[in-house]
Amino acid sequence: MGIDMNYQERDNYGMYKGTRGDGPGPALMGANTLVGNDVYNQQDEDLGDVKEIMLDMSTGRVSYAVLSFGGFLGMGEKLFAVPWDALTLDTVNKRFTLNVQKDKLADAPGFDKDHWPDMSDQTWAKGIHDYYGTKPYSTIASI
Repeated sequence: MGIDMNYQERDNYGMYKGTRGDGPGPALMGANTLVGNDVYNQQDEDLGDVKEIMLDMSTGRVSYAVLSFGGFLGMGEKLFAVPWDALTLDTVNKRFTLNVQKDKLADAPGFDKDHWPDMSDQTWAKGIHDYYGTKPYSTIASI
């Protein structure tokens, strides 16, 4: 993203403006305010930013954040579907944290903007969750 903005700066409806903790954030956040947020790892390395948030329409849950990584001005960037449970909102730095080494992300299964995977395919989903060490919600919910 050309302009570095966080969820508070994209808050068109005043959800996060309160100084006493009034409003829904950070326990309940507007999805539109999270798109564009930076993602860093625990070593404080920039891993990219959130391009899209993917909802499972049958359950109403957020399944994935689509991150961009690499490239210049949108050219050559690689997109990654990262399980939502692999991300942590860092309210101090106003960004997300993903517990993955930068070189591991570079080798992660990804795609380009013209060739999106079938994210509803269970085999694909299992591979993504295995890569990031998370479990699909459907397996957690049935335990």
